[in-house]
Amino acid sequence: MNQPTVYLDHAATTPMLPVAIETMTRHLREVGNPSSLHASGRAARRVVEESRETIARALGCRPGEVVFTSGGTEADNLAVKGIYWARQADRPRRRVLASAIEHHAVLDPVHWLAQHEGAEVGLLPVCQRARLDVDALRAAVERDPDDVALISVMSANNEVGTLQPIEEVVALAAEHGIPVHTDAVQAVGTVPVDFATSGVDALTTTGHKLGGPYGVGALVVRREVVVTPLAHGGGQERDIRSGTLDVPAVAAFAAAVESAVKEQGTYAARVSALRDDLVSRVLAQVPETHLHGDPVHRLPGNAHLGFPGCEGDSLLMLLDARGIECSTGSACSAGVPQPSHVLLAMGCTDEQARHSLRFSLGHTSTQADVDALVAAIGPVVERARQPRRS
Repeated sequence: MNQPTVYLDHAATTPMLPVAIETMTRHLREVGNPSSLHASGRAARRVVEESRETIARALGCRPGEVVFTSGGTEADNLAVKGIYWARQADRPRRRVLASAIEHHAVLDPVHWLAQHEGAEVGLLPVCQRARLDVDALRAAVERDPDDVALISVMSANNEVGTLQPIEEVVALAAEHGIPVHTDAVQAVGTVPVDFATSGVDALTTTGHKLGGPYGVGALVVRREVVVTPLAHGGGQERDIRSGTLDVPAVAAFAAAVESAVKEQGTYAARVSALRDDLVSRVLAQVPETHLHGDPVHRLPGNAHLGFPGCEGDSLLMLLDARGIECSTGSACSAGVPQPSHVLLAMGCTDEQARHSLRFSLGHTSTQADVDALVAAIGPVVERARQPRRS
């Protein structure tokens, strides 16, 4: 008999919510390109626009500010490259400032701009708890504010869960008229997010992190912000993102956003209680174990733990053999034998950055999941710490 899976990798992707499954299934039976003018096309367009309005209500923005994409990576690329290119229109602005702990969906396009477009990249330091050093940002901006094309700082770190001081970033940037983008992929539905109140100019979110389907997301971008498109074609989505939209996925994404935001407070209370129980019991049971990230200002479902004397990959596979699934960090970097750039930026050594695991809980997590991990972690760590036989 197969043992039940204990899924503790919700930060990588979380199961679809029932309302999203029902919505997507219903619309999969329908036909119609939302760009077509006939009745079926108009019906598809109505689904798209109603979904846009639903997301706008949930995120505190205007419907016209929601630009649908294929997910978080495309939205991040669109924001970083698109705003950078647009900011060159009247005069050169070469500098791009981003925190050193951004997801690779931000870091890689930033470095691409440096390699191919002559951008000057400034990676901003963080403290040992992975919180942005706002003073370092201020110094970087004030060195030459007129040359800063944009600032990108994530709302919450995907690996260690630390929430970032977005309000302070926006206030500083506003003094100099610099647009701010935030990757809120981990934040929407888990902590309060309001686009208008935040003051950011562009915000990334995606479906599969909050109970929606894979392959659909959005860049929420203020109407006043000019974004140069990455791809050209049919002129959909304000001519910022051409391409025929996946109507069933868009509808399911909207249903998931609406549900996740509506239930955010209840969700956070329940999941953070499970997370705190997991952390306290693992720390008590396994000697030398420690928590990474801010112990208070963090995502409710994130528990990023270091296990000295172990290799994170070994721990992951030993737990996986027991039916417990977790992560060594960003799922997009899984299988790549290199230490986490996030932990290195926090001041960890290479060895410290390799001995860590991320346990992330979500809407399907239960006390039984936590109990199963607690029961397994001691023997697994003991085995991982045993010297290998030659």
